[in-house]
Amino acid sequence: MTSIERLDAPSSYVDRQLRRGPADEAEALRTSSTLYVGNLSFYTTEEQIHELFSKCGEIKRIIMGLDRFAHTPCGFCFVEFYSRAAALDCMKFVNGTKLDERVIRTDLDPGYKDGRQYGRGKTGGQVRDEYRWEYDAGRGGYGARRAAEEAARQAAQEKDYVAIKEVPAGPSLEYRDEEPRAQEEDGEVMTDAAPADEP
Repeated sequence: MTSIERLDAPSSYVDRQLRRGPADEAEALRTSSTLYVGNLSFYTTEEQIHELFSKCGEIKRIIMGLDRFAHTPCGFCFVEFYSRAAALDCMKFVNGTKLDERVIRTDLDPGYKDGRQYGRGKTGGQVRDEYRWEYDAGRGGYGARRAAEEAARQAAQEKDYVAIKEVPAGPSLEYRDEEPRAQEEDGEVMTDAAPADEP
């Protein structure tokens, strides 16, 4: 017999910073009407998220994920619905769809608490963006570690090449237009030019 995985089943991710026991976590997820939304573009707006997710039910509020230091969007958000059924519908119909040319993912969340809107990475954004090595224009370019490495490489390159910013002086580039010189020799006028052919 083949079993089919439920589309509205929560993932196995556990937020350890909430310091809940497994039983409390399971109970919170069983009654939750909040979704965590990940893999957003840094440029996706709250209005775009509202337009997409409101197709599944009435939204109570949207909390945009922010860089802890810059307070700019960093690629995730929380969407709270008034009903759990609306959140489950989003898990079924919105999870895996594209928003701003990115495949977004949704997951049931045990419930938003103040402070969770900030990224947990050392640089202020999401941890996953610190370890990303490929270039991703929708998520700020290179990951934090790659960006730091690239900045260090450019600084070293500028330091190495600072000595050759000025072209060293070389030989004089002034040239004279040399016309055929007339020379007098034994009373005859000689020129450097080749003699013309006589008819």
